[in-house]
Amino acid sequence: MTPPSRVHGQRSLAAAFVALATLSAAVTPALAQAEASPSPAAAAPASSVPVEGAVTLYTSVTQDTIDAVLAAFAEERPDIPVEVFRAPTGELDARIATELRSGGMGADVLWVSDPLSLQRYEAEGLLAPLAGEAFAAVPAQYRTETSVGTRLLNLVLVAGQGVEPMPASWSDLADPAYAGAVALPDPGFAGSAFAALGYFAGQDDMGLDFYQQLKDNGAVQVASPVDVMTGVAEGLYKAGISLDKIVADAVADGSPIELVWPESGAIAVYSPAAVVSSSDDSAAAQAFVEFLVSPKGQEAIAASGWQPVRPDVEWPTQGPAVAPDWPALFGTQEELLEAYRAIFGD
Repeated sequence: MTPPSRVHGQRSLAAAFVALATLSAAVTPALAQAEASPSPAAAAPASSVPVEGAVTLYTSVTQDTIDAVLAAFAEERPDIPVEVFRAPTGELDARIATELRSGGMGADVLWVSDPLSLQRYEAEGLLAPLAGEAFAAVPAQYRTETSVGTRLLNLVLVAGQGVEPMPASWSDLADPAYAGAVALPDPGFAGSAFAALGYFAGQDDMGLDFYQQLKDNGAVQVASPVDVMTGVAEGLYKAGISLDKIVADAVADGSPIELVWPESGAIAVYSPAAVVSSSDDSAAAQAFVEFLVSPKGQEAIAASGWQPVRPDVEWPTQGPAVAPDWPALFGTQEELLEAYRAIFGD
């Protein structure tokens, strides 16, 4: 398999999904539903048996996390080189769609930002089953037969320093106090933003009416959670929806913003990885995915600022978490995006 050249940066392309279904998403306390996990000793580490081949990784994960994981993996498995194509969710989907039309996917491993980004590929039989004790340490709600969660992305509120009143809950974004001064990430561009859309749409007290309220209050759509954070930091907006790591990194760098953990809970999005069924180097690909959920791989992810998915890897809990009903959302992407665009446009 010929590895693609590395691609950096972000270019805005819409995500493409084709299935339609009825939405019945519901709030799920992320920690309350977590099943008991085996002790670290019960989970086997990534195989140390030498294998031939290289891994081509397609990912939407942030570059600093990729760098940290690859450095740790190189120490653990110097026999397995890894080439990376990194792009936003929409661009990644577009590349894969083009490759599939041309005869086959160029990746051995997919590592994406949300489970919905993998669901279509799983439904089309493009992902290989994941087997082995190495995955048992990951809570069951973050695993399928062909994918495993690696980290949690928490959608939170970001506000300018000294903003009055300071938002405390998701519904506060529709308050007249923030008229024309709220930024939202585009759910057609960022997988995490679509998770927020799915969560809000499934709440009886919010639904898509919440987005209409935001629009009526002058909320502005931008491309990504990074753009939300930047706009708030520059004073273009008073508040918005972004990701905990992005906001925390900016605060640590002295940005004049504040991270606000919503009272009802941050929206937790799990970031899965999977082995492509057509991979010519499936043993190497399996070893890489096993490493992602091993203690060493999880520690590298945590060190880069994302919450590890394994509960036995240390992480400071900042507040409650909720999540969409992921199975109910599978297959509803186009339907929901259409309803969203009827409010906010393309």
